[in-house]
Amino acid sequence: MKYAIIIGDGMGDYPIPELGGRTPLGAADKPNMDYLARHGLIGTVSTLPPGLPKGSDVAHFSIFGYDPRLYYPGGRGPLEAAGMGLSFSEDEVVFRCNLVAVKDGLMHDYSGGHISTQEATELIRVIDNELGSSKIRFVPGVSYRNLMIARNLGRAAACTAPHDIMESSIDKHLPSGEGSRELIDLMMRSRPILDASPVNARRRSDGKEEANMIWLWGQGTKAAMSSFGERFGLSGAIISAVDLIRGIGFLLGFKIIQVPGITGYLDTNYSGKAEYALQSLEEHDLVAVHVEAPDEAGHNGDFRSKVRAIEDFDRLVVGAIRRGLEKLKDYKIMVLTDHYTPVSVRTHTGEAAPYLIYSSGATGESGEAFDESSTKRGGLHFPEGHKLIEFFLRHGK
Repeated sequence: MKYAIIIGDGMGDYPIPELGGRTPLGAADKPNMDYLARHGLIGTVSTLPPGLPKGSDVAHFSIFGYDPRLYYPGGRGPLEAAGMGLSFSEDEVVFRCNLVAVKDGLMHDYSGGHISTQEATELIRVIDNELGSSKIRFVPGVSYRNLMIARNLGRAAACTAPHDIMESSIDKHLPSGEGSRELIDLMMRSRPILDASPVNARRRSDGKEEANMIWLWGQGTKAAMSSFGERFGLSGAIISAVDLIRGIGFLLGFKIIQVPGITGYLDTNYSGKAEYALQSLEEHDLVAVHVEAPDEAGHNGDFRSKVRAIEDFDRLVVGAIRRGLEKLKDYKIMVLTDHYTPVSVRTHTGEAAPYLIYSSGATGESGEAFDESSTKRGGLHFPEGHKLIEFFLRHGK
């Protein structure tokens, strides 16, 4: 038996008037997901336990069968560090360090205008040269997603995700609590450094958004957990452009599959993800494929781009993997979203997320499409999200 878990990040949404009262998932042309839903099982899964951050980090612990109330390391920083292959000590705290665009005191863009990885790397190296020390180091990642690793600093500080405060005053959302004075000082000192950089001079000249401040959040320390293979007896691989998801995969003992041209944005190499996923199943029992694009469109408040991202996800990822797996005798596919990212609020919300499970040889037909209302109305609900994976792996075997 081969297993494919295909995750459309942030696909869940609310009805949108411009889409005739449909959600982007309901309005999108997605024949592959709809086929799998009609001939398989559908339902909803609560991936975000109360009291924990409403983010992909928590949600993916649930998706892979690890109760985040027990395993979540306190923030996404150390998970991204694991995905980047970084080593750090137990007394070091790892922060996500976004490159953001601030205008008139407001958080204008959590991604610095979706700055390129090459530009971001140049900026973070300048920041590390100017603000780094024996206690603090800044590490470039992918695009706006970078890290700060600090010894015994800000572990318990209250920090806010920048995508949660779009067009809000940054002064109201700066870090607070233990270590916050030093964190705020670093963030404020970054502004003249970034403003003077050649990268931002070029971006200004080209009419692009400037990445004019670092934003520290999502901090945590080392995570420890048993591997997926130890728990479920299966070998696995994972494909994602996002260090956070790769880091979770690393902790699970999955092989991290590198795919050329994947960006974590709307221009990602969808087809390459499907191609490499099918190849990985020649060696592994299970592959997980993560696509970030719908989530990015939700954060940008762009329902048209979200519909397009869902359609590309369906055609180039779900459809290609479905066709490839049809050559095998025994396989199962699970397609789901990790959480909602409604375009109307531009951040993550805590509703139960839609999922579908399809097994090879299925003959029944429910007539249901794959969207929020159908899965809520006619499916099996998992109030404890970490229990869905066991159902997926064992049901119908």
